[in-house]
Amino acid sequence: MGRPQQKSYVEHTAVRVKDIQWHINFFCKVLGMDMREIDGPADAPHQYWTIGGLQLMSTSGFAAPPSNDAGWLAHLGIMVEDLEAALAGAQTWGVKQLPQGRNWLQLPDGLAVELIQASAGSVSAVLAVNPRATSA
Repeated sequence: MGRPQQKSYVEHTAVRVKDIQWHINFFCKVLGMDMREIDGPADAPHQYWTIGGLQLMSTSGFAAPPSNDAGWLAHLGIMVEDLEAALAGAQTWGVKQLPQGRNWLQLPDGLAVELIQASAGSVSAVLAVNPRATSA
């Protein structure tokens, strides 16, 4: 099979959550994923997009299936500038460490995240990309 000419990456992933404000605060304060866009009032948004590719969708009554259910999102892999700082920051949020390792965390709604140490400067380089810019 020949090498593909097209190169792609996931610009964002949409995730349903029961408590959107908790998730907004966690991703912003622990991982530095600030707001890119918001749908609805700031104190109770319907949807919230972060710089860094996450879309949170407020879904009242949402209940994640058991973590061994293969029909739901398995996990989010998140590149971080400083893994140790991210893990230390996450400890106060009541997240649970998963058996895969200390960098695997389960959030209260059941979402699993894998925090991955990025190479120097790579997070800033990716965040500098404007996914909504139109090409000339």
